[in-house]
Amino acid sequence: MFAGTLTRNVETAAAEYTGMIHSTRFDIAIQLETRPKMSERSPDFDVTAVNKSGRKVRIGTAWNETGNTSGNPYISMQIDVGLGPFRVNAVQTKEARAAQSGEFEIIPLVSNGLMKSGSISGELTAMDADNAFTGYIANMMFDLEFMLIENSYKSEETHPDYRIEVSSPRGTPIRVGSAWMAKSSRTGNDYLSLLINTPDGDLRVKAVQNEEQRGGQTFSIIPFIDSGEQPQDAGAGLSLVA
Repeated sequence: MFAGTLTRNVETAAAEYTGMIHSTRFDIAIQLETRPKMSERSPDFDVTAVNKSGRKVRIGTAWNETGNTSGNPYISMQIDVGLGPFRVNAVQTKEARAAQSGEFEIIPLVSNGLMKSGSISGELTAMDADNAFTGYIANMMFDLEFMLIENSYKSEETHPDYRIEVSSPRGTPIRVGSAWMAKSSRTGNDYLSLLINTPDGDLRVKAVQNEEQRGGQTFSIIPFIDSGEQPQDAGAGLSLVA
């Protein structure tokens, strides 16, 4: 459950990039400072932040990377703020690349393994504007309220149609998953396939309409059952392909 921004600084700045990273538990200002490379796969940057005592500390490392499919440059980061290591990518929108902007968006990278749906309750409601949805998903261990926002990065059929967002303590949107529009090959009915990063791990569910809901704005969230109908890339983790 991570989000954030990263900005390339002028060449004379001490830190090559500055930015913010957010989760449902923290909002932290970060810097990427160039470090000597010992080998080809050595990190390109140290990720630093200022702790509560005002001391600058190293909280991770980062690499300049290039997408295997898209050929677009991005930054891969491994960070630990004291809660265990996690991975994120800093990517650019088409508009930012076209404008040669130094603005990047920080997004989740990979899942930690898919958990079984088990006993899940949830609901999804289409909003009247912006082609968005609002909803919740819950079990006995967690209760998440979220929104589905149209994926402006989508450039291939297999890319997610929506990003799933919750809020950080300061109200910053945090991307916690992806969603795909789909159609049942058995019934011909439309549904949504959701992959959500919950506190217990990544969870696959479906948002479907029963006979009473069909034609309306409300969907019921149900456990995912592998019937061969899932979108092609729906199991590819949470990384947004840009």
